[in-house]
Amino acid sequence: MERIYIGMGSNLAAPDRQLRCAIEALAHLPGTRVAGVSAFYQSDSLLTGQPRYTNAVAALDSSLAPLELLDALQAIENDQGRERLERWGPRTLDLDILLFGDQLIDEPRLKVPHYQMHLRAFVLYPLAELAPADFLLPDGQHLSDLLAACPFAGLERLAIA
Repeated sequence: MERIYIGMGSNLAAPDRQLRCAIEALAHLPGTRVAGVSAFYQSDSLLTGQPRYTNAVAALDSSLAPLELLDALQAIENDQGRERLERWGPRTLDLDILLFGDQLIDEPRLKVPHYQMHLRAFVLYPLAELAPADFLLPDGQHLSDLLAACPFAGLERLAIA
């Protein structure tokens, strides 16, 4: 079993409901248990003109291999109406593997730790709710240092999932 952190986001088709459905789907993955879910956060889209995003992070304990989990996450996204029409475009659901135990993964389809998580408050602050205070990422960075360099500004904390 590995502790895995999944970033979740939605800005279409009732985003809160999309995230709740995704959490339920994660709980039904084989060899997987949802160990925790952060509060939901709202933030502006990275691109102008899109609806605000609702984001959260889920902690999983899973025996799935990284690419097996990636395939399962993409199937959940597809089941919830995800269309990949444009990079960073609006979406019903986005599920990203942020961290996979202490593994560093550099595959064509999967980079872990997630390659932009250090820049995204909507990932770091929900992650900090689930990870230990002294959390060290597999690449040697401390979560506390990443948080200090990434202001909370622009985030709105909603409710616990």
